[in-house]
Amino acid sequence: MSRAVIYEKFGGPEVLEVREVPEPHAGPGELRIRVAAAGLNPMDWGLASHPALAAQFGVTVPSGFGYDLAGVIDEVGPGATGFSVGQRVFGGVMARAAADFAVVATPADTLWPTPPGIPDEVAATLPVAGLTAAAALAAIDLRPQDTVLIGGAAGGVGVFAVQLAARAGARVIGTAGEGTFPFVRQLGAIPVSYGPGLADRVRALAPTSATDLFGTEAAEAALALGISPARISTIAAGPNPPGGVRATGGADAAPEAMARLTDAILAGEIVVPIAGTFPIEKVREAVEVQASRHVHGKIVLTL
Repeated sequence: MSRAVIYEKFGGPEVLEVREVPEPHAGPGELRIRVAAAGLNPMDWGLASHPALAAQFGVTVPSGFGYDLAGVIDEVGPGATGFSVGQRVFGGVMARAAADFAVVATPADTLWPTPPGIPDEVAATLPVAGLTAAAALAAIDLRPQDTVLIGGAAGGVGVFAVQLAARAGARVIGTAGEGTFPFVRQLGAIPVSYGPGLADRVRALAPTSATDLFGTEAAEAALALGISPARISTIAAGPNPPGGVRATGGADAAPEAMARLTDAILAGEIVVPIAGTFPIEKVREAVEVQASRHVHGKIVLTL
């Protein structure tokens, strides 16, 4: 037997349970990962809370929980290629990451070797947030001479987007709560308060592009300032964001985006702020902390 986070019905953190489940094994063309860490994303508890959203991703109850993970391959099924037993890896498995073991099929487009020097807790934060940040900036054709407005700069995706934009040579404006301003400055952005009147607060800073990582407020402010919709992206506004701005997500990231991100981390050019680590038995507490929307960085489950 092994442990896995399971929910039998949709709801808040209270529906999440750590259960003993039959130990899965790698079948033909499959790999089994002994999970060491699972990074949490708003998408995870969004799927567990909203049946309509879950349906869009093919998730039905009862379901496992979590997408991002890092660990070690401990079984390679017949015909599986590209990875070997004992290899450290990180990647994503839909609604199955928060468990002692995760089985994935090959070829595994969402599985990467973990570079030496990157701990599992850090690797487990990268697949969703890192690739989404890269895609959001690529969608607006970010340029070194840009001043980019980033909505949700202190969130899980924002911490990557701010640093990637600054690393690209752009001047960065980041929306955040006032209590988060020092943290946003450390990441490399000029902090501004979110909320009504955002366009007026950033007008003098003259943004030339924008990406909204939390709703549509920053995108709408950018439109109000006359920025072309082609230079504005969103990740959480659905397929038809306001004003014809570009909707994107991690699936749109360039094939080389992850290697660029891990290279930057190894070079010390990007830091991965981990706001908290929780053992899998405290998954409810971990989700409550993340769902508060006042987290400075990423939340990780350890196994």
